Amino acid sequence: MILRLASALLTGLASVSLAAAQAPKPVYPPTHWPIRNGDYTIENFKFGTGESLPELKLHYVTLGQPHRDAAGHTDNAVLLLHGTGGNSHNLLSPVFSDFLFGPGQPLDITKYFIILPDEIGHAESSKPSDGLRMKFPHYDYDDMVRADHQMLVDGLHVDHLRLILGTSMGCMQSFMWGETYPEFMDALAPFACMPIEIAGRNRAWRYMSMQIIRKDPAWDDGNYTTEPVEGLRGAADLLLIAGMAPQQMQKNYPTRQQVEAYVDRAVDATVAHTDADDFLYYVDASRNYNPEPKLGAIKAPVLWINSEDDFINPPELKMAPDLAARIPHAKFILVPASLKTFGHGTHTHAEVWGSDLEELMKETEKGRE
Repeated sequence: MILRLASALLTGLASVSLAAAQAPKPVYPPTHWPIRNGDYTIENFKFGTGESLPELKLHYVTLGQPHRDAAGHTDNAVLLLHGTGGNSHNLLSPVFSDFLFGPGQPLDITKYFIILPDEIGHAESSKPSDGLRMKFPHYDYDDMVRADHQMLVDGLHVDHLRLILGTSMGCMQSFMWGETYPEFMDALAPFACMPIEIAGRNRAWRYMSMQIIRKDPAWDDGNYTTEPVEGLRGAADLLLIAGMAPQQMQKNYPTRQQVEAYVDRAVDATVAHTDADDFLYYVDASRNYNPEPKLGAIKAPVLWINSEDDFINPPELKMAPDLAARIPHAKFILVPASLKTFGHGTHTHAEVWGSDLEELMKETEKGRE
């Protein structure tokens, strides 16, 4: 999640003035893929807290064309879910898309209809920095999954998914999709998460990052007119640590001067393009996440992959194999740490796990014949 989050926070999410009615549109890296942008608005969306919005806007990007079987059901739609602080363009990154979307590749866009949403609170979907600030409904992952389902069914007229692949926050949402809508997908590919309550060190660093912002007097209970820079710098420090891959860091920054210059650049960029209230909301959205009690309800085959050098989901907990065994059709892979892995961000580097995804697609295609 956090390597992707640190990168995603460079895309211009900030709105630094309460006078602005709408936060500026994020600036995305160029892509060679023939993407189409779309928006779907849900009227009077009620959140799990009981709060509601008159209009909840969901933005999304698509590739390819939907296909329907003889009964009229979509049979080639793939939902790709980004991580915390990310957006619909994150998984268009070459290290992900160039290994998956091309001819003959596992998610060939001439064969599949790819859907990449901006989740609630992110990028071009409704979020606190649009104007409501801390009066924005306190959404959680359940709200995100439910809103995406409505967008798919009512907005895109997709009534079945060939695959859900989620990275980090999207990984956690993938498990929730499997429990909440067990018949809706043929396969699940959750990458870089654990299907348990966010507790221990994982909740600790999230809570610390939020408290650093809340304790900055400039935050002013979310009513700031300029960003609380010191709080954001402290939060950015924690994000950077959580997303680091030790072997990659040592290789890329082998001297004190190099690594300090890298940290200064990364933190400055994150602070410059982060809205504090948006940050608080999307980090806290995991507060009640806990799919563990219902893992047995997941019917779709699951390919669950974590990386050994992931600070956020440390293998030392030794919980994943037992959790995977509780899912009827699950395969868990722990990728050994090496110079080919990228810590938590391994979830986006398809070269590492692309062959495993290809095998999942082939196995589940046979099951559909």
